[in-house]
Amino acid sequence: MKKVLATLAVLSLAACGGGAQQRSAPSPSAARLSTDTPKAKGEIDSFTWVIYAEPPILDYAYAFDYPQNQVLANVCESLMQWTPELKVRPGLAEKFEQRDPRTLVYTIRKGVRFHDGGELTADDVVYSLKRHLDPGVGSYWISTFRDVESIDKTGPMEVTVRFKQPYSLFNEQMATSAGTVVSAAGVRARGKEYGTADAGLDCTGPFKLGAWAKGQSITLDRFDGYWGERARSGKVTFTFVPDSAARANALVTGEADGSYMIPTTALAKLRASGTGTVYAGPNLTTMNLIVSDLAKGPLADLRVRQAISLALDREGLVKATLGEFSAAASVLAPAESWRNAASARPSAPQVERDVEAARKLVAEAGATGRKIVVAQSSIAPEFLVLANSLQAAGKEIGLDVEVRPVAPDAYTALFSDPKAREGIDLFPTSWYLSVTDPLSMYGLFQTGQFENYGGFSDPAYDELVVAANNEFDPARRAAITARLQEATAAQLPWIPIADIANTVFLNKRVTGAPTSIAYLYYPWAADIGAA
Repeated sequence: MKKVLATLAVLSLAACGGGAQQRSAPSPSAARLSTDTPKAKGEIDSFTWVIYAEPPILDYAYAFDYPQNQVLANVCESLMQWTPELKVRPGLAEKFEQRDPRTLVYTIRKGVRFHDGGELTADDVVYSLKRHLDPGVGSYWISTFRDVESIDKTGPMEVTVRFKQPYSLFNEQMATSAGTVVSAAGVRARGKEYGTADAGLDCTGPFKLGAWAKGQSITLDRFDGYWGERARSGKVTFTFVPDSAARANALVTGEADGSYMIPTTALAKLRASGTGTVYAGPNLTTMNLIVSDLAKGPLADLRVRQAISLALDREGLVKATLGEFSAAASVLAPAESWRNAASARPSAPQVERDVEAARKLVAEAGATGRKIVVAQSSIAPEFLVLANSLQAAGKEIGLDVEVRPVAPDAYTALFSDPKAREGIDLFPTSWYLSVTDPLSMYGLFQTGQFENYGGFSDPAYDELVVAANNEFDPARRAAITARLQEATAAQLPWIPIADIANTVFLNKRVTGAPTSIAYLYYPWAADIGAA
């Protein structure tokens, strides 16, 4: 840990010498957040839900973003289930047993049927999980399986996963799309077209895929053969409206009954309309600036990254773009990711804005006048505000910050294609975790990880990640993770901006939706019914 500790020591001395000042970071007020909306009083024929984009495909292997997941969560199910309280409970696996640190055994639930009428088997589970390991599939969830040695059927309704080395968060990951179970026969029959509008799906959830009108809507129909509690609505229609103002209008006019991820700019309008209620719930999402390349350019120097962090007006950004339910942050893992930890969340120092100290750091690094390119996308209005704020801050501290607009598809490519990041120094993200554990954030910066976009590499840091992954005792794992948090706060592979709460709007005729980010994997639409 020599390199990390040395960096921490340097930062501590800098703070004492009049640089960064620290105070405890606030988090969204728990008193203003709720896990659920009022329970439904009865069934309804249908409801309409508006989302900001059409899913490109509904194959669980590529379900790595909001539009795909909030549709799929109601159609397909996983071995485990993420609850509205952001805990994990049995799903299609009725129980699991960690027989030793490298052996995890799942007992598969009996009597579960796929939408085509076939019965769920252990073979379907093995097939579904192994698809992530197939290079020909190219699963976006491959990192979850990096330590998996084998996945085998070991009994009539039993599946055993063996690991090369212990991985304490694997069972938590089985509540995400990484743990989704589909009909092996259904996927084979559909081939490469599986999950498209023409080929469809074959899953076990409370709804089955209905009509998919490309560019317009996706309809889900209640599955009456569902093994669990019957959905309260006979049909759900998802409409795609990229423009945030148009989405708000659809909610005000009643064209849509509800939506997640309400833009801050629409909150006042929706509240004033009297047509429904805005709720806020626990989230695992943060806004950050991702450093594209830590090996070259001005940002390869830690002092420049520190300077940008010091120069940003986080409080102003939160107030201007993210609203009352969000809070400035100086660490990468959201506060809510610690909610299930056996120990209290470690104190998170917040960097106070200090333009003078930032200017000195830029000068010391010999970076005065150097250009930094930040990507800006129309995919989220707050990204433009952040980019413009960064440009203004750069001018104050001696950096030439160029804001480079990129199309939505080009912005998406920044997360998967290194060539797309060429010429870009920073790009903004609203990054969500799929596991309620801060290690799922800090593990991203292990050498060679897919999401380690800037190429951060520190052998001592890697050793801590391995130690945390191998630790099944929650308190000890949390203690190791706290050290990882300190290290990333010191070295800034990404620059943290804010914790973001989850928002949902429901009009007066419907209720029951969970308010937490669990809607990405939990069958939330089945809970919605008559208000």
